[in-house]
Amino acid sequence: MASAKTVAAAGAAASTVSQSKPAFWRDERVRGIIAQVAVIVLLVAGFAFLIYNFLEKQSKAAGPAISFDFLTNIAGFQLSFSIIDVTLDSQIGHMILAGMINTLLAAAIAGFFATILGLVVGVARLSKNWLVSRIAATYIEIIRNIPLLLQLVFWFSAMIALLPAVKESVNFADVIFLNKKGLFLPKPVFEGSIIVFILAILLAIGLALGVARWATKRQLETGQQFPVIIVNTALVILLPLLTYIAVDPIAWEIPQQGGFNFRGGLTVQPEMTALIIGLSISTSAYIAEIVRAGIMAVSHGQTEASLALGLKSSWTLRLVILPQALRVIIPPLISQYLNVVKNSTLAGFIGYADLFAVIGTSQNQTGRAIECIIILMGFYLAVSLIISSIMNIYNKRAALVER
Repeated sequence: MASAKTVAAAGAAASTVSQSKPAFWRDERVRGIIAQVAVIVLLVAGFAFLIYNFLEKQSKAAGPAISFDFLTNIAGFQLSFSIIDVTLDSQIGHMILAGMINTLLAAAIAGFFATILGLVVGVARLSKNWLVSRIAATYIEIIRNIPLLLQLVFWFSAMIALLPAVKESVNFADVIFLNKKGLFLPKPVFEGSIIVFILAILLAIGLALGVARWATKRQLETGQQFPVIIVNTALVILLPLLTYIAVDPIAWEIPQQGGFNFRGGLTVQPEMTALIIGLSISTSAYIAEIVRAGIMAVSHGQTEASLALGLKSSWTLRLVILPQALRVIIPPLISQYLNVVKNSTLAGFIGYADLFAVIGTSQNQTGRAIECIIILMGFYLAVSLIISSIMNIYNKRAALVER
């Protein structure tokens, strides 16, 4: 009887202790929240002090106040390359927009080719063939130890030296021409039926995604594989192609040779080509090492198990090794994609009209150094955050989910 009372008393005491809350300064969670709030307040106060100090000195200075009205001024300069139409009478804001598009275009193309080349070189680096492995290792070591600016200058100089003059242009079926001035391609002129063609492309992509998801579900349930790559490739190509033949949504403007250059068409200048080649090759060397490290991080037992199940080496790499290696590859790969965008600021050294070059010219024209720097930093910050967000979302999908 006494022991029962003792147990009941101990339980009541324990319940009282568990229900009583500690003082807030002893609660670890509360202290953490207070510390975070304090850090945020200090950061905001620090930035506010810097901005206030800057505005105070700016108001006392003899120069004009900060304003972005200069974006509506006539630029008075021309760009060597632009996707959108620009003239000497275009506004500075329009010129800056053209520079932004040029930067994104070069970075997107370079990032695409760098990923493919880096994947190939990274896999070749692990090849059992001694010669292939050594060639890949030599490529990586040489490219990584040469500054990017020197590589860009080399590729630009090599293209200018090797390409023929305008009168001796390399002719491809009288529609594509290559010379020192650049690569001249047929320019697409969109008709009203282009909307139907775009819808066909989107429909093909949606169907391809649906087929891929269905094939994955089918394989998990039955263990049977479906030729997803072949079917989706045919789907993405054939449906838009048949739509293109049916509605004819694009007319092509063929470049015509003049006295000293070509008129009409779409021109891919040597500066842009050299920039894309330089960025692609330089970035691919770093991506190759990332791919090699990701593949080596996968346990060798996975390879042995897949081979024991009868999978071919190519299937083992594609279906077993690379999906697991992506969990290691993606985080450092994000940094390389960001570097592609930021390294494009070197394009001005070879004459490519990227945003950095346009901002520099605009600053010299208007004297608005602070405003131009704000635009430049805001653009690269926004692009970097967008790339990071997209890649981080994909990284969460590819990451190993703990049970």
